[in-house]
Amino acid sequence: MAAFAIKSLVSQITAKHSPSDRASSRIEIKSALISVKRRCGSKIPVLAASIHSESDQTIEALKKKNGPLSSTHLSNSVSSGSCLRVAYQGVRGAYSESAAQKAYPNCEAVPCEQFDTAFESVERWLVDRAVLPIENSLGGSIHRNYDLLLRHRLHIVGEVKYAVRHCLLANHGVKIEDLKRVLSHPQALAQCENTLTKLGLVREAVDDTAGAAKHVALQKLEDTGAVASSAAASIYGLNILAEDIQDDSDNVTRFLILAREPIIPGTDRPFKTSIVFSLEEGPGVLFKALAVFALRRINLTKIESRPLRKQPLRASDDGNNGLPKYFDYLFYVDFEASMADENAQNALRHLKEFATFLRVLGSYPVHTSMV
Repeated sequence: MAAFAIKSLVSQITAKHSPSDRASSRIEIKSALISVKRRCGSKIPVLAASIHSESDQTIEALKKKNGPLSSTHLSNSVSSGSCLRVAYQGVRGAYSESAAQKAYPNCEAVPCEQFDTAFESVERWLVDRAVLPIENSLGGSIHRNYDLLLRHRLHIVGEVKYAVRHCLLANHGVKIEDLKRVLSHPQALAQCENTLTKLGLVREAVDDTAGAAKHVALQKLEDTGAVASSAAASIYGLNILAEDIQDDSDNVTRFLILAREPIIPGTDRPFKTSIVFSLEEGPGVLFKALAVFALRRINLTKIESRPLRKQPLRASDDGNNGLPKYFDYLFYVDFEASMADENAQNALRHLKEFATFLRVLGSYPVHTSMV
């Protein structure tokens, strides 16, 4: 019944405008399809296997070099399905790797250089899933991944909340008083600002926390430390000079699990649904759009606005010589309801009356536990 109801909803929603081209007509609510998790040892569909034949050798070579996957490898590789492969951004020892292993304990975690590469690796059947950060309790939203959610055709099938515990790492024999500078991701440095200020260390930003640890180890630096995980210390042979150096103990990163196909939403446990939409300009339009959830007692857990990339500014129509007047925005919203719930379906039907574009990014189980 749930699948029938969702397909029925899809057939009733018609289009208005696409965010990239207002002349075209489109409101998209993808029908839910069953996503069958491949077990270790199962065979991948022929379509994927026929793309390229050197994927296993490519990934194994990368892992031996501890090097992340880059976009140049995507055209040469594809998953062979011997075990669930999960992409993450960074190098071995990254918090994202730990989140991927928390989501799928028996997975083969595949490092990627950039967020874009992780999205593309799922689309091209190189991996089965991607686990990517979307927001941090201290640092806020990861805007790049919000933009990529709309650019790519993947679906959110789950979420993972991971408690981040930063450590100050250095090569063996190096003491805290020997350090002059520290390397890490900008958010990690910001999250440890008080501790690093007290130590009088110069902060230098790099692409990721584990990458900072790897650099300090490979270069055998004696005046430089890294802010990273205890796992990174173990992998790269560094000494932990201090643990839990973050300013706030409640430092949690929320990750999204992405797949090529959506899952069938249920009502047997708490679900969350993520959508993105755009609106015509006008007094109270955003209020009306959000009210469709309040009227049905649906709780919103997140709202994020991002300017439209291809049409960021709308021309003034008040006779002001046609000069740009205001931004056009996309609104990303998470709400606590399953798309199998008729109440949620009715809310989106109502939202359609105000939206110029609407897309369901995923309806997935709520994750409550943390490590």
